[in-house]
Amino acid sequence: MVCAMFEPNPKARADLKPGTLYAVVGENGWIYYGQIDPDKSVAFVRRRDRSVAEASEILSSDLMSVVTVFYPSIGEALRSGAWEKIGRYPIGEKLGTRPRRVQWPVGTITVTVWDHRGTSFGTTVQDPEIQHLEVMSAWDASHHIKERLTADFGVEDPAWHVGGPVWRERKVKEEYARRFPEISSHSLPADWVFTG
Repeated sequence: MVCAMFEPNPKARADLKPGTLYAVVGENGWIYYGQIDPDKSVAFVRRRDRSVAEASEILSSDLMSVVTVFYPSIGEALRSGAWEKIGRYPIGEKLGTRPRRVQWPVGTITVTVWDHRGTSFGTTVQDPEIQHLEVMSAWDASHHIKERLTADFGVEDPAWHVGGPVWRERKVKEEYARRFPEISSHSLPADWVFTG
């Protein structure tokens, strides 16, 4: 259930033009901020407030994470009051970089790392050079982003099942294997390297 903090807008539609800035209701009453980047992902900044800050202050904050959000869910979040559009602003240098992403097929430790030009290389999930890179997936603006932002901000303990970057996705897979040993789809490959 979404705990709406902004005024619901039943006619709202997602604006996915680069530079669009949103305020996002997070857990425990925090407000986070995300700006649509050139790839239509949402670049969240390392800042949270109890009330919406000025755009200039928001946009001077450091980059926290770049997340693919399921496009239709942004409109749903706006209509419910979970997200609110602040406006459209130039994309700053900190938010304008297009990060590499990791494609991780199910049941393997072999991954493909992609950059924004479409070039790629293969490696394994324990490669120290890729631990901070985002695993390709789409997050729901109303139902998943709150917990994701708490995990990315890193002050409170996140829910155990929240992934994102490779290192956290590895921990999630280990926890699924520990909690559900009887389910074969949660078994770890024989060549798995544990995070601990």
